[in-house]
Amino acid sequence: MLGGPEGLANSAMTKAQLAKDKKQPTGSPVYERIVLKLSGESMAGPNESGIHAETVHEIAREVKDTHDLGVQVAIVVGGGNIFRGGRQKDSSLAIERATGDYMGMLATVVNGLALVDALEKVGCHTRLMSAIEMHQVAEPFIRRRATRHMEKGRVVIFAAGTGNPYFSTDTAAALRAMEIKANVILKATRVDGVYDADPEKVKNAKKFDRITYIDVLQKGLSVMDSTAISLCMDNKMPIVVFDMNVANNLRRVVLGEHVGSVVTAG
Repeated sequence: MLGGPEGLANSAMTKAQLAKDKKQPTGSPVYERIVLKLSGESMAGPNESGIHAETVHEIAREVKDTHDLGVQVAIVVGGGNIFRGGRQKDSSLAIERATGDYMGMLATVVNGLALVDALEKVGCHTRLMSAIEMHQVAEPFIRRRATRHMEKGRVVIFAAGTGNPYFSTDTAAALRAMEIKANVILKATRVDGVYDADPEKVKNAKKFDRITYIDVLQKGLSVMDSTAISLCMDNKMPIVVFDMNVANNLRRVVLGEHVGSVVTAG
């Protein structure tokens, strides 16, 4: 227990710091319509797998703060926290690649439903759209319907990837961004940008503030898979890679602050 003048001072400093951390950046958004790419692992939070409730609720709060700026938000979610499709950790299962990918697509629907619930609880009207038809659970993906939902102020979650095996949810994010005419893809990760090596393993890894699509492909950097990067390059779709675990980072990116790394044509 804190006591005396010193304790009161420390308590006041703690409250001031908390207030500072919670203070949201202000300004006008530089993007009208975004696609936020969330990995399945981000839904697991501190756990190795599954859905971590507090993490999902925090993601929902971040999305709502951004949506409240008047930004149209679409989300593409992965499923690696439940099943990794063709990249199965348990090799003893020996599930055929296409079958494993379909299982991974269904995992993204589970994550999408969790996000719908969390977003609705914070006051965001949300629609889940699936590339695999399952009418009792989600709307089928129809491009014009998706854009209409966004124009009406609804957050749209795209699940089940592209609906095809052998394509990742990164590629789905690139494809959907092009289809709905988004201004940018925001790739949420655990690190604060693009590095020339894994910064969690390599101490002196170099961070790129800006990098081209070609350099990402030639250097084999882990931004998005090569199919997604190529699709973005062909259609000049910028990508911002940032750390979603830092409070208000999503809002800062949308407001044009220098956060993370930008992947563009040049």
